[in-house]
Amino acid sequence: MKLYVVHGINLDQLGTRQPEIYGTQTLSDQWAVWTGWLAKHWPGVELEALQFNDEAACIRFLQEVDGPEVGVVLNPGAWTHSSIPLRDCVAGLKAAVIEVHLSHTYAREAFRRVSLLAPYTQGTISGLGWQGYRLAMEALLTAQMH
Repeated sequence: MKLYVVHGINLDQLGTRQPEIYGTQTLSDQWAVWTGWLAKHWPGVELEALQFNDEAACIRFLQEVDGPEVGVVLNPGAWTHSSIPLRDCVAGLKAAVIEVHLSHTYAREAFRRVSLLAPYTQGTISGLGWQGYRLAMEALLTAQMH
């Protein structure tokens, strides 16, 4: 299985943007954590992590890598609550998708409590910080084996 960790809009600012909500770690900081964990527990699994501020580029990427042997950990950022195009893209994917959010979206502003993508994902992990990504990867890999 090939895993993709896909981050949406503004998530390139992690580490400096609202650290009281999102923490101080960057996407780059997490790369070593993810690859080390995968090498130890799931050798042979390929991982690629990307971040998009361009919604169309994100959608094109998801469509290009789509397939039944693909797992996507998707943190769409604000697109979660606003993007019908991304919702339609995820609805049409053959890849297994788990939506992840660093912050506890259901404990924040009312508009953040609605995910347009959730009905088309395998599940949602919200509020567990960076641990949510590892849990999503593990869930995708475990499901693939069954």
